[in-house]
Amino acid sequence: MSSTLLVILIAVVLVAFFVVGMSLTLIFKGHNIKSEISDNEHMKERGIKCAVQETLELDGKKSEEDCLGCSAGNCGSCDSIMTK
Repeated sequence: MSSTLLVILIAVVLVAFFVVGMSLTLIFKGHNIKSEISDNEHMKERGIKCAVQETLELDGKKSEEDCLGCSAGNCGSCDSIMTK
């Protein structure tokens, strides 16, 4: 067996392992992992905010209510506000 084929086989096995591992939450709990800051209740309880939102608040430019993306679960949409 050539070394190239062995590396490809190991990569495929590792990717399959990680796909199964990531889907365990969906299989057992019935929902995806809530990794977005605005969707995760535990992050909200601890006061964790989107980095863009926090920077805007520290600069005094905008608040969470002004940044519609942060409250809608899309912190990436706040980038356009920050460049203004």
